[in-house]
Amino acid sequence: MDLDSVYRAEYGRCVATLTRLLGDIGLAEEFVQDAFAVAVQKWDEEPPPNPGAWIVTTARNRAIDRLRRESTREARHAQALLLHQVDEPQEVGPVRDDQLRMIFTCCHPALSPLAQSALTLRLLGGLEVAEIARAYLVPEATVAQRIVRAKKKIRDAGIPYRVPAAAELPDRLTSALTVLYLVFNEGYTSTSGELLRTDLCLEAVRLARALAELMPDEPEVIGLLALLLLTEARRPARVGPSGELVVLAEQDRSLWNRELIAEGHELVRRCLRRAQPEPYQLQAAINAVHTDGPATDWAQVLALYDQLLQHTPTPIVALNRAVAVAEVHGPAPALAIIDELDLPGYHLLPATRAELLTRLGRTADALAAYDEAITLATNDTERTFLQTRRARLTPDS
Repeated sequence: MDLDSVYRAEYGRCVATLTRLLGDIGLAEEFVQDAFAVAVQKWDEEPPPNPGAWIVTTARNRAIDRLRRESTREARHAQALLLHQVDEPQEVGPVRDDQLRMIFTCCHPALSPLAQSALTLRLLGGLEVAEIARAYLVPEATVAQRIVRAKKKIRDAGIPYRVPAAAELPDRLTSALTVLYLVFNEGYTSTSGELLRTDLCLEAVRLARALAELMPDEPEVIGLLALLLLTEARRPARVGPSGELVVLAEQDRSLWNRELIAEGHELVRRCLRRAQPEPYQLQAAINAVHTDGPATDWAQVLALYDQLLQHTPTPIVALNRAVAVAEVHGPAPALAIIDELDLPGYHLLPATRAELLTRLGRTADALAAYDEAITLATNDTERTFLQTRRARLTPDS
């Protein structure tokens, strides 16, 4: 395990732990980053047996040094004592998981939804600004500004870093669900490098389980957990033996995790019994159809996308629905839908368009669409997949 993998795996936990000690995310992040800088110098080929504890201890010692330099004697003694007494912290409030606790803490209603999610994804999900920008389909500068403004507002308004009370959790739930959803998505299709970041997928599933235990009567919590489980179940078949992307229609279903599928289906049935369909529940139901039987019932998928589009009328949902339209009614009506969508910079729009144009025999247009998609794709595995598809159309590609 190299330092980069340690950073991705431990950064959020370390920031969460130190924030709980200091009461200030900004300072916690600063000290944790300093500790990783020290690790670069002191760790040679292998990290210590417990890298997270090493980082927290180093960061905590730096915090103590800062307090000694900048505080009065009484204040620094009190703070230093506090820092030394937190090796076995008592659980406070209804949220007992450190990561989940920090997500709810960051999702303060005084911040805008984008600021809440961006700040939490950066600090706890370990996502870079570029990865967050991709998730929201906005420029990197916009995300960076939102994170800076969020930290400034927290500092200037004196927003406390504390675990919210049980009565406050529902008001922060939507943002918390968004964070888990986006962390999983980044793990399932990473912005750059290899296609999959398994650590993010597993952490999102773990936190979704913890959230479901905390709020078992919230249908969208159950819906999100079902969605993540059913998607995670297909992950083993998503990459071929040579590291190539394998699309759903070409996956070896025998590689899917049947235990996760069974659990996900049961959760979807729980949601259906409530008869209160909302976005995550509907997405989970779509994935349940994909994982039910030897082939996908596309008519049922399309019906569910029709409902989802009513709840969430976004271009992304419309694009996904167009894929179902193509399977049920053919590529021509699906292409008409796609040509009306505006998703600048989103490589899956021209990629889907290229596939439909290929099916319609419009090779020249398909080649141009593939070229656009290849240019926009940031993940190496996806780019290679698109190049391979394009090459099938002409031997001169």
